[in-house]
Amino acid sequence: MGLNVVNLVGRAGAMPEIVHFESGAVKCKLPLAVNRRSRNSDKPDWFNLEIWGRTAEIAGDYVKKGSLIGIQGSLKIDTWTDRNNPEKQRSSPVILVNRLDLLGSKRD
Repeated sequence: MGLNVVNLVGRAGAMPEIVHFESGAVKCKLPLAVNRRSRNSDKPDWFNLEIWGRTAEIAGDYVKKGSLIGIQGSLKIDTWTDRNNPEKQRSSPVILVNRLDLLGSKRD
């Protein structure tokens, strides 16, 4: 049995990047800044979010840079071959979001 669940609350680090595919699918990419609970850390942790479908459309319509959001999803690792060195594999962690909560005030 495996468990792969990620829950985060943080602020959008940029405007959502929305891609519409010919198939009708919608994808949203968005960086999320999450502050640690410790007071010793000035810098946030950054996470790359990937959102699909209707949730991606909602993110595109309502999330702005600096918006406070909560997400639930799972961790995936994107891998690719380095363009400059074809023998080198690169990887990057991405949070595949399945739930998005808009936590800002109604004014936002």
